[in-house]
Amino acid sequence: MNLKDFIRSIPDYPKKGILFRDITTLIKNEKAFSEAIDQIVERSKKMKFTKIAAIESRGFVFASAVSYILKKPFIMLRKKDKLPADVHSVDFELEYGKATIEVHKDSINEKDSILIIDDLIATGGTAHAAAKLVEISKGKVAGFIFVINLFDLNGSYSLIKKGYRVENLIEFPGH
Repeated sequence: MNLKDFIRSIPDYPKKGILFRDITTLIKNEKAFSEAIDQIVERSKKMKFTKIAAIESRGFVFASAVSYILKKPFIMLRKKDKLPADVHSVDFELEYGKATIEVHKDSINEKDSILIIDDLIATGGTAHAAAKLVEISKGKVAGFIFVINLFDLNGSYSLIKKGYRVENLIEFPGH
């Protein structure tokens, strides 16, 4: 099954000049969604990790299913002010703005090796912020798995350059 066939491309969203790669068409198809989860599970077997983290919000869709299958704890990396307890925070740049993500301080410790899952990587700003959250929590990043890599925006490359392991299911050019 070619998962690329299940990704819808929407021009000029969220702003003019961006070609948005929409995963909702993949997740609404039970066979394509199952295939994506199976592929993530297979790729995750190449990594040694104790917990799975995902970046809000589309990463939650994939990571929670993988967490259930692998029987690993699931950590939510959320937007600013969405978590109720004490948090670590990281500010970062997006392709089209600025943002902050947070994790509960008691979610990750020095014994944890974290697999980070998200739906897409573009320039890598969010992924680098997620790695920083894991590291300031004293955990180790086991690696990243993305459903989509926008390869010419170099986000995956920037993670690899920093020594992180990166896997993706499909690739598209970024616009």
